[in-house]
Amino acid sequence: MPIKIAVTGKGGVGKTTVAAVVSRLYGREGRKVLAVDADPSPSLMAAVGIPQKEREKAKPLATMYDLIEERTGARPGQPYGGMFKLNPKVSDLMESYSVEGPDKVEVLLLGTINTAGEGCFCPESTLLKRVMDHLLLEEDEIVIMDMEAGLEHLGRATARSVDIMLAVVEPGQRSIETAAKIRDLAKELGVANVMAVVNKAPSRMVAKQIEDELRSKFDIDTVGSLPYVQALVDADLNGVPAMEQPGTEEFVAAVSKLKVRLDEIAQVH
Repeated sequence: MPIKIAVTGKGGVGKTTVAAVVSRLYGREGRKVLAVDADPSPSLMAAVGIPQKEREKAKPLATMYDLIEERTGARPGQPYGGMFKLNPKVSDLMESYSVEGPDKVEVLLLGTINTAGEGCFCPESTLLKRVMDHLLLEEDEIVIMDMEAGLEHLGRATARSVDIMLAVVEPGQRSIETAAKIRDLAKELGVANVMAVVNKAPSRMVAKQIEDELRSKFDIDTVGSLPYVQALVDADLNGVPAMEQPGTEEFVAAVSKLKVRLDEIAQVH
């Protein structure tokens, strides 16, 4: 059964680590997994465990101007008179530009639009939105998207195909408030299931406090909590993926329980 999960949250909450571990756990089950990095500071390839030499070769689709011009008929940054293809071919891009990582997880570096025309009607934005449409509406596999807090790549029809919008929340009011904003954006786009997972919880008591606040103030249900583990900090410092760093077993086990819950929700959806 294909599952489409968008992982989002305030910067620094650990959403990329969560997305990477969930992706690899699905991959270890022998399932076909495509992990999409749509964050403006891409690090999903490293978090999954793709070697640096391979990461250096990968380019975000948003920066591949020759490809964008080939597919849309217009080159970013140059006059095009508002005329370009609105439905460019993208079905071959996943195979051509994704990079295979451990547990056969394929990672696609999408990128974001960082020009004055961000969010505008432009060829690069059109290509990225079409890629997301294809991934969520046409791909018959598990798709895990590492998103930024904004949901620029998702149109209404595309967003409705997301099984779960998972907001990663760390202890702190800014993170909780960001989750609430994500909930509002996702609901406007028609996402049926907007859930939260508490990350970096120092204790069950703190996790429960955050869960209660999310539910009572913002009507956001929590599907799990993940412990604060020092070994994850060590993994980041050492440039080692969480799945391969000694001492992260408790965290990985908690994410495994989270994955089971996500499966259950997606099946109901």
